[in-house]
Amino acid sequence: MRIIVNGTPREVVATTLAGALEEVGIVGRFATAVNGVFVPAAGREIALSEGDAVEALAPMQGG
Repeated sequence: MRIIVNGTPREVVATTLAGALEEVGIVGRFATAVNGVFVPAAGREIALSEGDAVEALAPMQGG
């Protein structure tokens, strides 16, 4: 399935957000959104559809 991950088109076999993130090598602590809607870590088993836009952002320290 073709999705967009952080602005880059990607081809993935996974059908869930969690699986797709793992497949493209995004692991650790991060915030996620699908099509602009925040998805908490506990909800990452949601199904993805062709063309979905996934964003994964790591927390940053600073001030």
